[in-house]
Amino acid sequence: MNDILTKLNDFMYTYVLIIMLVAVGVYFTIRTRGVQIRLLKDGIKSLMEKNTEEENGKKKVSSFQALMISTASRVGTGNIAGIATAIAAGGPGAVFWMWLMAVIGGASAFAESTLAQVYKVKENGEFRGGPSYYMEKGLGKRWLGILYAFSMIVSLGFALAALQSNTISLSVGQALGIPALVTSILVAVLIALVIFGGVRRIAKVAERGVPIMTLVYFALALLVLIVNIQKVPEMFALIFSRAFDFKAVGGAAIGTVIYQGLKRGVFSNGAGQGDA
Repeated sequence: MNDILTKLNDFMYTYVLIIMLVAVGVYFTIRTRGVQIRLLKDGIKSLMEKNTEEENGKKKVSSFQALMISTASRVGTGNIAGIATAIAAGGPGAVFWMWLMAVIGGASAFAESTLAQVYKVKENGEFRGGPSYYMEKGLGKRWLGILYAFSMIVSLGFALAALQSNTISLSVGQALGIPALVTSILVAVLIALVIFGGVRRIAKVAERGVPIMTLVYFALALLVLIVNIQKVPEMFALIFSRAFDFKAVGGAAIGTVIYQGLKRGVFSNGAGQGDA
């Protein structure tokens, strides 16, 4: 059974998912005339707006809070372990293709987030939306929405949660010597306290926690660059030269570089998943 699932995963990830997501990203980039770049200034401006609207005596989720919720699901193990794996398997050139996938994926992310807003519904004073809703209401395919919802419950609720928890437990265990079981229980309790408070509590926690997490992430990356400042020019030279090394034997090496970069780029930024 394990062999069958592995082969199915490899086939879907190699020949279906990557090709479709790149194609869709390019399509939306062309159709929206590069919305991820063209309207970047407007996007930043909207984040600066203060949330003054209220509903039932409670403030609505602001643009900044919405971004933080989205960022919380995108910045994590995929940006660390995923990128390290891509470089180890595809070499420095894979970084360029991850950059490219991030830009292309911006159009896909814009499209899926826009659809989620257009087809969202209000239930018990809170909004519900996402792919399941626009599959049902936009495409008229309720069965597809149910299938997507079930797959997300399994993948995000179990598989991805286990991956994140495992990474945290291993890191804390190696750094502080705390048993993995203790860390896992603590993580589960903290997450429960947040998600059972509804979207507003999730937004408030994300609004405060994600900026700190992101700043620490950038600070550590910047520190690594400063400590190795003399090697930075060589690093960029390697990234661009290896990304287009068409002299590689039979083209196999360049294929691996592109594939690993795009594959890990998708895993890193989450464009196309619809969960944001």
